[in-house]
Amino acid sequence: MSGYVGIIVSDPSLQNQFTQVELRSLKSHFMSMRRESGKLTLRDLASRMSRLKVVGENLTEEERASFIQDLYQNLDDEVDFEFFLKVYLKLHAHANARTGTVAKNSSAFLKAATTTLLHTISEPEKASYVAHINNYLGKDDFLKKYLPVDSSTNDLFEIAKDGVLLCKLINVAVPGTIDERAINTKRVLNPWERNENHTLCLNSAKAIGCTVVNIGTQDFIEGRRHLMLGLISQIIKIQLLADLSLKKTPQLVELVDDSKDVEELMSLPPEKILLRWMNFQLKKAGYRKIVTNFSSDVKDAEAYAHLLNVLAPEYSNPSTLAMKDHFGRAKLVLEHADRMGCKRYLTAKDIVEGSPNLNLAFVAHIFQHRNGLSTQTKQISFLETLPDDTQISREERAFRFWMNSLGNSTYIDNVFEDLRNGWVLLETLEKVSPGIVNWKIANKPPIKLPFRKVENCNQVVKIGKQLKFSLVNIAGNDIVQGNKKLILAYLWQLMRCNILQLLKNLRFHSHGKEITDADILKWANTKVRGAGRQSHMESFKDRSLSDGIFFLELLSSVQPRAVNWSLVTKGVTDEEKKMNATYIISIARKLGCSIFLLPEDITEVNQKMILTLTASIMYWFLKQPVEEKSNGTSDSETISNSTVDDSASESSLEENGNLFGPEEPRTPAVSELLQCLVRANQRFAGTGLIEKKRREKSYVCNS
Repeated sequence: MSGYVGIIVSDPSLQNQFTQVELRSLKSHFMSMRRESGKLTLRDLASRMSRLKVVGENLTEEERASFIQDLYQNLDDEVDFEFFLKVYLKLHAHANARTGTVAKNSSAFLKAATTTLLHTISEPEKASYVAHINNYLGKDDFLKKYLPVDSSTNDLFEIAKDGVLLCKLINVAVPGTIDERAINTKRVLNPWERNENHTLCLNSAKAIGCTVVNIGTQDFIEGRRHLMLGLISQIIKIQLLADLSLKKTPQLVELVDDSKDVEELMSLPPEKILLRWMNFQLKKAGYRKIVTNFSSDVKDAEAYAHLLNVLAPEYSNPSTLAMKDHFGRAKLVLEHADRMGCKRYLTAKDIVEGSPNLNLAFVAHIFQHRNGLSTQTKQISFLETLPDDTQISREERAFRFWMNSLGNSTYIDNVFEDLRNGWVLLETLEKVSPGIVNWKIANKPPIKLPFRKVENCNQVVKIGKQLKFSLVNIAGNDIVQGNKKLILAYLWQLMRCNILQLLKNLRFHSHGKEITDADILKWANTKVRGAGRQSHMESFKDRSLSDGIFFLELLSSVQPRAVNWSLVTKGVTDEEKKMNATYIISIARKLGCSIFLLPEDITEVNQKMILTLTASIMYWFLKQPVEEKSNGTSDSETISNSTVDDSASESSLEENGNLFGPEEPRTPAVSELLQCLVRANQRFAGTGLIEKKRREKSYVCNS
């Protein structure tokens, strides 16, 4: 099997401007534009770049044409891919300058996809995250020989290159996300094992709520520090904010006056709850200002001084509030926090400079250590009156993380609240079925008039009917009102539609026919039976699936190396079933499947999530080139970047094989040629020669 090399650009400085995901997406656009007329000239670019983000959205065709004409004399010059990239970069910069857009800090938490437009990293943030990693992973059996990391060096990024540290950091943030039996932890990893760890890390990061749209496994291999730090920052934030929910900290009901406000509190994102908690405590101290952010509102350290005096009065220093100098007050605040055991994540300089990420981390750490909330039986009893929405909560989580993984303009914290204006749903529909949204009648946020939200949601329902969703008694106003069951029903059909559309797009496999649930079921049973296994799935709600054995056999049939059967339990007890389910999810993600279910969805046989798991395995398998499917016992493994952005590389898939029947027989000459190509790929993987040969279309085989 060949290793994944990626798209290679001859100019290293140009190559470093993009991630592999961005290069694949731009290459796809470039090839599409060139196919329209056989060749592509500078004159053509102005009209054909309208489909590109930023460049197409923020510049008119006339503006693009004028800009290109000012830069280049001969507009009839033919454009190759590297020339196209250079023009794109210049137009991108011009578009940002025109709109006044400033690239966000690459390590900004969760609110935007990590980007390569800014290649700098924040040294204070790096130092804080290094301290966090040293503290939480310092005693790990595998990592303790590498830790503690020196924050003044770039050792963190070297250690993180094999993917083990990031996988373990994810498990610290959300325990149990990754089955550590699936992590490759040999002392020296080969390129395929390292890539498996990267793939497992990225898919698991998506599954806990990180935005990784512009990060690929190649970025870890190349050691792109700003991207790695951006991912680390998101993982750490998820850990720090984990307790900011009523489920984890029921004492938070003290922040509301009565049961009517509890549901509103539950719908708030963790950052908003943290701000509400901080203002609640500050009110006790008589602090009159309202803190609305973790930057400008805390620069003078006065709010911190009052907060710590309320939470830990035994350590208070009267001179803190009397101090006029902000930097001096910040130093005294940190001394107070240090006596509480909370001095971590930032310095006095970070406070006065208003670093939002580090200030948020600091306040979250204070909350974890001492929240100052009392257990009031009367208030906590409010929670007992609320319906038990465990299943709804799990489905909301899965759909939310799936939508966030698509890279929409708005990060979703709660689907029942954040989808009510219809805009994010329209964006998601556009990604699932490009061109289906009529943007001329869509209303972009912020939307103040309620009927504008209804207009958006009416179009959402109308498009759902076009896509043949079952939408009986669902109207746009139901989404605006936040009707949970109807919203979940719509999102499930949208997610299912996306999966089936991806499978249908593998046209050579499906012959252009619609893919149905029955086709996915038939494929899975055929693969397991073809591998000589005895398991069988009657339906996606077959109770026998709860032990996980069928899915382990399915994963083993699509990649014989995937499952270590010595780690598999018999699946008799509940504990054994959960162990198998956790292992299944980690192995699937390690292969390259983008899935958002929990182990409970397998052990309880959640029909919807079982379908998505099976379809994701099917999609991953069908994307693999034929020779790799037929040579599954090889020591190496093809690297799949589908984990990052399935849509980015959709048009460049090698569509080989047949979904429902045997592959066409090969002649001996063809078989020999394929074997020769496989050997050549293995020999030159990672050297950059493969992509060069592909460009020249001149593979040479020597026996």
